[in-house]
Amino acid sequence: MLQNLHVKNLALIDEIEVEFGEGLNILTGETGAGKSIILGSVNLALGGRYSRDILRQGTKYGLVELSFLVENEHQIRKLNDMDIDPEDGIVTLSRRLMEGRSISRINGETVPIGQLKEAAAILIDIHGQHEHQSLLYKKNHLQIVDAFAESFLAEEKKKTEEAFRAYKACAKELKEAVTDEAQRAKELSFLKYETEEIRNAQLIPGEDMELETLYRKISNGKKIAESVTEAYGYTSENNDSASEGLSRAIRALSQATEYDKKAEELYEQLAEIDSLLNDFNRELAEYSDTCEFSEEELYETENRLNELNHLKTKYGATIEEVLAYCEKQEERIAVLEDFDHYLESLKERCQKAEETYQMWADKLSAVRRQQASILEKAIENGLKDLNFEDVNFQIHFEQKREYSSDGMDDVEFMISLNPGQPVRPLANVASGGELSRIMLAIKAVMAERDEIETLIFDEIDVGISGRTAQKVSEKMALIGKNHQVICITHLAQIAAMADCHYQIEKKTKDGVTTTGIRLLSEEESIGELARILGGAKITDTVIENAAEMRKLAKQTK
Repeated sequence: MLQNLHVKNLALIDEIEVEFGEGLNILTGETGAGKSIILGSVNLALGGRYSRDILRQGTKYGLVELSFLVENEHQIRKLNDMDIDPEDGIVTLSRRLMEGRSISRINGETVPIGQLKEAAAILIDIHGQHEHQSLLYKKNHLQIVDAFAESFLAEEKKKTEEAFRAYKACAKELKEAVTDEAQRAKELSFLKYETEEIRNAQLIPGEDMELETLYRKISNGKKIAESVTEAYGYTSENNDSASEGLSRAIRALSQATEYDKKAEELYEQLAEIDSLLNDFNRELAEYSDTCEFSEEELYETENRLNELNHLKTKYGATIEEVLAYCEKQEERIAVLEDFDHYLESLKERCQKAEETYQMWADKLSAVRRQQASILEKAIENGLKDLNFEDVNFQIHFEQKREYSSDGMDDVEFMISLNPGQPVRPLANVASGGELSRIMLAIKAVMAERDEIETLIFDEIDVGISGRTAQKVSEKMALIGKNHQVICITHLAQIAAMADCHYQIEKKTKDGVTTTGIRLLSEEESIGELARILGGAKITDTVIENAAEMRKLAKQTK
C-alpha cells in the first residue's frame, strides 16, 4: 500500500508530506484548494508528463516521492522480475523534475522512465476524473478483457503475436516476389553484372590492408632507402663506424683478459655486442634491397587499390562485406533462375504460416470468451451494487475483418439499463455519471483479479447524488476492506465512509499562497462533513446531521 507521499516545489505546494493509512482514505476540500494538484503530483511520480509551469515559481526543481509497503507475494514476484527488491518491504518511487528533463529513481537508483511506469503499474492504479470516458471507445474494451484474463491467456497471446509476425513477413515476401517477367529478367541481369564484377576481382580478405601498407612503402621508397643507407654507413662501412670502433675495442681489451677475471667478462660482453651489430648490419642490408621498387610495381599497386576501393564504395566498407553482399545476391540469382519453384514454395510457407496464426488466434479467442463470461457476470453484479437495479451487461464478440497481432476478436461492451430494453453499445446508452459508476465496477473487479493493493479515484462521484451516491460510498467502503483506496470526493456520503479523512486547504501568508493537507481527527472530520452538507452557513442542525451520517457510515461498514 502507499504509505507516504512527499511533494516539494510543485504548483501551489511548497512542501508537504502525507502518511496514508489502510482502507478508505478520503481527501476533501474547497473547490480550488488544490485537490487536483495532489493527485497530479502522484501521477508525476508515476511517470506522467509535465510542463515547466508545474514547478513552483522561483524554484529550480520539483520533487515527488512515493513510498509503498509491499507485502503481497504476487507483487513481490513481479517486482523481482524487474530486478527490484523491496528493502525491508518498502519500494520508493521518486521523480525530480527540472526544466526540460527529469530524473526517475526506484529505491534511490536512477532508472529509465519506462521502468518507473512499469513498476508503478504493479503497485497502484489511478482513475482520473475523465478516465471513464475511455469506455466510450470500443478499442479499449478488448484491453480491459485482456487485462482481466492476463494470467490465463499469456501463452496464447504470445504465440498469436509470434505467428502474426511470421505470417506478415511471409506475406510481404510473397507480395514483393510477384512481379512481371520483364522486371525479373531486368533484376536478374543486374544481379549477374554485380556478382561477376565482384568475382572477377578475385578478392582476398585483408588484401586491401596489405596493399595500403605496401603502397605507403613504395610511395616513400626513396626516403626509406636514403635513411637505411645513412644508418648502414654509421654502423658498418666507414673508418669511424660503430663496427670499426667495436673491433678496435675488442682488440684492445683482449690484452687484459689474461690478467683479470672482470676484464674477461667485459671482453665477452663486448664480443656479444659486436656479434649483434653484425647481425643487425646484415638485416639492414637485406632490408635495403627490399626498398627498391620499379615504376611498374607502383602502377600495379595503385591500380589494384583503385579497383578494391571502387568495389568497396559500391558494395561494402570492407572486402568481407563486399564478399558477403556477393553471396547474398547470388542467393537471389538462384531464386530468380528457379522462380516458379521458389514461388510455389513461398506460397506453401505462407499458407502454413496463416494456418498457424489462425490456430493460435482461435485458441486465444476461446480463452478470451471464457474469461469474458466471468468478467461479464462480475461487472453486472458490481453494477447492481451501485444502484443499477435492472442492468443487463454483456460483452459481445465479433471477428475482425483483418488479421492483427492481438488476434481476430473485436470486443464491445453492451448494456441495457431498463427492463425490456435490448442491450446497446455502451457509448450509446450511458451518461457521464453512469459511465463513472460502470468504471468503478470494472476497477473493483480488476483490482481483485490483478491483486493491485492501492486504488486512487479522483472524483468518482461526478454526476451522481442521493441514493446512488450512498451506493457508491458503500461500494468504496467494500473495496477498502481488501485494498487501500485513496479517493478525492465532493460528496458527504462518500466522505463519511472514511477510515482516514484528510483535508486539503489553501492558505495565503505574506502574499504567498500555498496548498497543504492534514489528517483530520474524528471531530474535525464531522466538521468537514458539515461544511460539505451546509455550504456557506453551518448550523447546529447541519453538524448534527453530519455526526449522524458519520455514525450510520460506521454502522454500515
